[in-house]
Amino acid sequence: MDHCKEEISRVLAPLVMLEESRIAGLLEEPPAPEMGDLAFPCFTLAAQKKQSPAAIAAELGEALSGRRGECWEKAVARGPYLNFYLDYPVFSRDLLKKIYEAGSEYGRSNLGKGGAIVIDYSSPNICKPFGIGHIRSTVIGHALCLILEAQGYRTIGINHLGDWGTQFGKMIVAYERWGDDEKLQQDPVNYLYHLYVRFHQEAEKNDAFEEEARAWFKRLEDGEEEAVNYWQLFRRLSLENYDQIYDLLGIKFDYYHGESHYNDMLDDVIRMVQEKGVAVESEGALIVDLEKYGLPPAMLRKKDGATLYLTRDLAAAQYRHRTFNFVKALYVVGAEQKLHFQQMVKILELLGFSWAQDCIHIPFGLIRFKEGRMSTREGKMILLEEVLQKAINLAREIIEEKNPGLADKESAARMVGLGAVRFGDLSNDRVKDVEFDWDKVLDFSGETAAYIQYAHARICSILRRSGSADPAWSDEAIAALGREEEKALVKTLAAYPEKIEASAASYRPSILARYLVDVARDFNRFYHECPVLVDDPELRRARLLLILAVRQVLKNGLGLLGIAAPEEM
Repeated sequence: MDHCKEEISRVLAPLVMLEESRIAGLLEEPPAPEMGDLAFPCFTLAAQKKQSPAAIAAELGEALSGRRGECWEKAVARGPYLNFYLDYPVFSRDLLKKIYEAGSEYGRSNLGKGGAIVIDYSSPNICKPFGIGHIRSTVIGHALCLILEAQGYRTIGINHLGDWGTQFGKMIVAYERWGDDEKLQQDPVNYLYHLYVRFHQEAEKNDAFEEEARAWFKRLEDGEEEAVNYWQLFRRLSLENYDQIYDLLGIKFDYYHGESHYNDMLDDVIRMVQEKGVAVESEGALIVDLEKYGLPPAMLRKKDGATLYLTRDLAAAQYRHRTFNFVKALYVVGAEQKLHFQQMVKILELLGFSWAQDCIHIPFGLIRFKEGRMSTREGKMILLEEVLQKAINLAREIIEEKNPGLADKESAARMVGLGAVRFGDLSNDRVKDVEFDWDKVLDFSGETAAYIQYAHARICSILRRSGSADPAWSDEAIAALGREEEKALVKTLAAYPEKIEASAASYRPSILARYLVDVARDFNRFYHECPVLVDDPELRRARLLLILAVRQVLKNGLGLLGIAAPEEM
């Protein structure tokens, strides 16, 4: 489609006296197929030509009457628009051949030219179970890594673990008082969380617990061996548990640089903000007055000398730019942290860092369950592990009902169940809250991952039955494609690279996710109206090549969302 836009822009440029890039940006898709495939709106020319948009469109239509291009066959004026109709035999041949030859590379580009993008995502808190609240940051961040990599960027995934702070003093006190080594090894994270909850229960009755916790954290900050050993043990056991979940989701990070990683850099941050006159003392605390920029004051150091998350994020931003020389640094963190990142970016600007505006907060809304709490620990937390396992179990039940003879039900159930959880999040605009409804996310006929995966599996089945899972290419055969359902499907496939680019530019995986639903829907419409395994050999080959392209786009697109494309289900 980009090629067609470029060609139309070249044709129109001398007629409308606009730059080709401007024309390409104005071209849009008409609301109905009978109105053409690409339309040039003439409103922007009205003032210049002192004519009505409709008159300008008619004039352009007359100028192009009888002409055709490489990929379009005619241009017709309709009201204020000049509508172009694609030459579908040529368009279909060129597009499907491109997909056929590119395979898994179709849709990828070198737009990023190898520039580094650091993506800070997931970031669970050590000693606490991986809650459902972290699923959004985890799957959105991972999808952005994959999508931006497909655009030619070098993505660097960082898990900014919550692995520092006074909570570790509390954990050490709790373990010293009530800890059991055997229970810790059996179920580390849930046991640590149990102790953490017990600490707070006991601390409500006895203020001495909080004092003892602060003392232990001070010993940890001072590097005392016993405290450090406890911290290292709790961190290691937590990461081993988290890695099981990441492995299940197919996620790997380049770095596990948690808050503790930046401890040695905090003094430099404090020194810098003081030397540059950015921060001032206020009642013993160190703050940055941001009121003139429409932001509240930001505290970098408490009066007791303790630093804050903001101090660590300032250190992390400088470390990441120094280490990776990023073109962008993305923070996939909940929308409630908007002010925090506004303050961070403004302080970096005040410190004179020209790259401050390249630090971008990628906010997202909350996730809620329609049925309320599915499962709880201490009445407070829905565990991600339980959500994923329930999704797999439900998928297994559905597959058992729909396809009891399937050879590897377990593998399919994992693909479908995990895909349902991912897509149930990613198909929604990230800035909105998500209501997670099991009936919807596992619906094979709805706008779900299962719906898309089933379309992919159906195509694989047709190709197997055809006797050729990889039919040979034929330019001549493609000319047999002429039904409206075939044209619509080809046109939808052509939009794939644009959808990846739009998802990357707006940091919204939902654009790609919703597009894949469109591909699956258009394929199903084609499938019901246009039999593939027909007797006519040329038509049969043409339709096999068409569904081969659909399969490739579905597989490529699901892959960029971190979702598997099963061949049977």
